[in-house]
Amino acid sequence: MSSFKPLVFSGVQPTGNLHLGNYLGAIKKFVALQETSECIYCVVDLHSLTAQLVHQDLAEQTRSITAAFLASGIDPMKHIVFNQSRVMQHAELAWIFNCVARIGWMNRMTQFKDKAGKDRENASLGLLAYPSLMAADILVYRATHVPVGEDQKQHLELTRDIAQKFNNDFSPRIADLGVGVEMRIGEETVHGFFPLTEPVIGGPAARIMSLRDGSKKMSKSDPSDLSRINLTDDADTISKKIRKAKTDPAALPSEADGLEGRPEAENLVGIYAGLADVTAEAVLKEFGGRQFSEFKPALADLAVEKLAPIAGEMRRISADQAYVDAVLRDGGERAGAKAEATMKTVREIIGLLGN
Repeated sequence: MSSFKPLVFSGVQPTGNLHLGNYLGAIKKFVALQETSECIYCVVDLHSLTAQLVHQDLAEQTRSITAAFLASGIDPMKHIVFNQSRVMQHAELAWIFNCVARIGWMNRMTQFKDKAGKDRENASLGLLAYPSLMAADILVYRATHVPVGEDQKQHLELTRDIAQKFNNDFSPRIADLGVGVEMRIGEETVHGFFPLTEPVIGGPAARIMSLRDGSKKMSKSDPSDLSRINLTDDADTISKKIRKAKTDPAALPSEADGLEGRPEAENLVGIYAGLADVTAEAVLKEFGGRQFSEFKPALADLAVEKLAPIAGEMRRISADQAYVDAVLRDGGERAGAKAEATMKTVREIIGLLGN
């Protein structure tokens, strides 16, 4: 059977400052993946409207995320970096996917339940349909792999469900037009136009928790700035936050099992592992039996070594707004060409006139 050309897509919302969790959980993976794959990385500004419709500084936040991408090592010449709203085909395909997806599928999304809270009737339609737009972001480029955090895994499963239903519903038409590939789904062979995208999840620091509470995810919305390390923090601030990070009185264990029930210790070990590109087991082999009074300075030195240069480069890039805008404009043009090629075929498959 034929296969889809490998392509990586992922996006980050422009809502507040990026922090260590965003870097280790996403951007660091983005940088690594570009060495082996064709990549498209997007600042998903349309998605940010589901969290906050009226922004005072959406354009600047979009530029800030772009600067973080570039400062971290993403190459906008070899790959594509752009903001979502430049490519209208995302919204066009999202509408088609709204008609493919079922309301029951959307109602099962745990993120919608969490964000809508008890007043679900007052939640925006955009919040409910968020996963449909996410599916369109991915599939308008027919991406085969998406680096995501655990909290987005369910949305990617929905993306696969939408792709599979589209492929099933239009299989005869896709075959007649000769625009897809044969796909084996269970015992059935269908002609599919969209890939069943695979998640890229994992690593030693897939989920970074708050420095003040190891049971909560590190978040840019946390009122305490000491709960997170921002990518814009300077060396002194990084060191101070790690020194003040919550811990427990026991020494570090020598085995990973010894971290059970110690969320703050597990978090700091995970951060060290993620920054050093080693396993948690390797960290404990080196520091097992030592107190946090010894471990924290080593972690602070490592964090400063890895993150301070990114912060400095972000400041340099952000100061050149014309350059950032040029990167987004060029990326948008190249992304738009790919997206329109997909949509031209989708319109033909469905029977929409206008190509």
